[in-house]
Amino acid sequence: MDQKSAWIYCRIDAPEDTHGALKGQYERLETYATQMGFIVVGSSQDLGSGLNFERPGLQVALEAAKAGSFQVLLVDSVSRIGRDMVKAVKFIQTISDCNISIYSPMEGEIKLSDFAMPPFQL
Repeated sequence: MDQKSAWIYCRIDAPEDTHGALKGQYERLETYATQMGFIVVGSSQDLGSGLNFERPGLQVALEAAKAGSFQVLLVDSVSRIGRDMVKAVKFIQTISDCNISIYSPMEGEIKLSDFAMPPFQL
């Protein structure tokens, strides 16, 4: 069985990491990768608001995804991708279009279908 390659993405909503939260996120995700049988090939991180999607670490992960550098994106939770759900779903769609799965130790596999709206009933 081939190991899947994984990218770790971490973000905290703070101007600086005075309490080591990014390190904690990274370590949780690195442990999760080992448990899942993934091999970590890269990582990126950001400090700041989840409403802004022009974050350098997120862009690095996206470019690596488009280049086919990994098969699985690991995040602590979907909120680490972002707090604007419309933009987060768009990001998840873009990652999915690159044939990359997103996993979280808290939420399992994060799929677009998790965000599908049920049909509107009159």
